[in-house]
Amino acid sequence: MILSTEKGIADSLDAAKKVKAEMAQLKNENEALMVQAREERAQMLKEAKETKDKLINDAKEQAKTEAAKILADANAAIHSQKMAALTEIKNQIGNMVIEVSEKVIRKQLDNKVEQEKYIQQMAGELNQFGK
Repeated sequence: MILSTEKGIADSLDAAKKVKAEMAQLKNENEALMVQAREERAQMLKEAKETKDKLINDAKEQAKTEAAKILADANAAIHSQKMAALTEIKNQIGNMVIEVSEKVIRKQLDNKVEQEKYIQQMAGELNQFGK
């Protein structure tokens, strides 16, 4: 009976040692899993930050591109309007010159003597070009 008690105690001690070893192994595995989980969390946070930064940079670049296009379109519209205004001014000046010239020629041609003098002057100028 003493032997069986000693054997029971020895078996219990062996079982306790086994449980203790299993607990130590489980603790080590748990710590390794925690380290791995922390590393994965850090990697996920890093990737999320990189994705966020990329999205922000892409949005900034797109905004810059759109702003440059809007500015270029505005400059083109301004240039076009400027050219149209200049053309209109030139046309108006041309029309005014023609009207003034017509009035001057009419006045000169109203007088028969002045008309003949003007015709002679023009003929002289044409003769000079012919020489």
